[in-house]
Amino acid sequence: MRTYKSQKIDPQSDYPCPCRRSGRLQPIILTEAFGCDRCQQIFVVQDDGYVMEQLSTHYPYKRAWRWTGQQWRLDRSALNLSYPSLLVMTSFVLMAFFLILATLQSPQGTRALTHLLMTMGVLAPLGFVFWLASRR
Repeated sequence: MRTYKSQKIDPQSDYPCPCRRSGRLQPIILTEAFGCDRCQQIFVVQDDGYVMEQLSTHYPYKRAWRWTGQQWRLDRSALNLSYPSLLVMTSFVLMAFFLILATLQSPQGTRALTHLLMTMGVLAPLGFVFWLASRR
């Protein structure tokens, strides 16, 4: 059974390219970065020394990998940071939906709906600001 325990990345060694192209990563002289000889991508080792991050990318989130000794494994710890904010926003939307549904069914629906919409008008920009802040 293989173990996928991460190994510290040696800045003086060369590695296969994590982009799955048959290139090799080689240290760039006078920097703490690696460059691929095939795809021309630049990678930087994070401060802990276990994660390598792609610098120039078209993805909204930076891609990062961990070295297992034989191969690169995609590091998913950066993606896990967005789950709490996604959970908060989803619960906010569900709560607002059920509040609107409850006020439309009440006997004083129009007055309660006006108050609810005013409250939503104040809370929606706050939720939007929270969403923007959680995106970094």
